[in-house]
Amino acid sequence: MIEKDIPHVLIDVRPADYAKKEHIKGAVNIPLKKLADMKSKFPENKKAPIIIYCASQQTMEEAFKVVRGWGYVNTAYLAGGIDAWKKSGNSVEEDKLKAEIVYVPKPRAGEILPEEFKAIAASIPKDKFVLDVRDADEAEEGMIKGAKNIPTQDIGDRIAELPKGKEIIIHCSTGARAEIAYNTLKEKGFKARFLNATVKIAKDGKIEVTKED
Repeated sequence: MIEKDIPHVLIDVRPADYAKKEHIKGAVNIPLKKLADMKSKFPENKKAPIIIYCASQQTMEEAFKVVRGWGYVNTAYLAGGIDAWKKSGNSVEEDKLKAEIVYVPKPRAGEILPEEFKAIAASIPKDKFVLDVRDADEAEEGMIKGAKNIPTQDIGDRIAELPKGKEIIIHCSTGARAEIAYNTLKEKGFKARFLNATVKIAKDGKIEVTKED
């Protein structure tokens, strides 16, 4: 998201002195103790990707529950926290925290229109491949017939399972993870598009797509 300039909200829930000393680029510092009182500062758009990080797994989980409880469906916390971020070779900044949360959605490159997506899902053409990037437990609740489930975080390790000769049509439940997967596949040379909409799939494969303005 940082590299591709995909709009998101990054929240550092550590105490202010720790956050100021070192933080991930673009982060806003809201210590966990103050988080519950900051609901009005978060975006109106409940689909905004919210990423939380800390040095403590327990603190991240508590912060996640607060923000997810406000209805932000694309809330997540950084696996392993800031320590794992640094160990992976990623950079941090000093004293460059953002003063407030700013979330401005941008037009998405690679989007597929809901009506075309539904037509493809109803009968997948030979030149298309539908990729469901939700987590496995979500996919178990219902999948498009003929689609393949590879969670977003696993795509890098399972890239060989995707066909190079077909257009990959990607979806998740809201569009956020599908966009991340889209960017990954484009970098690998795949022809792909993604659905930026809310998707509900029944056990029988019937789908409901809702696109927000």
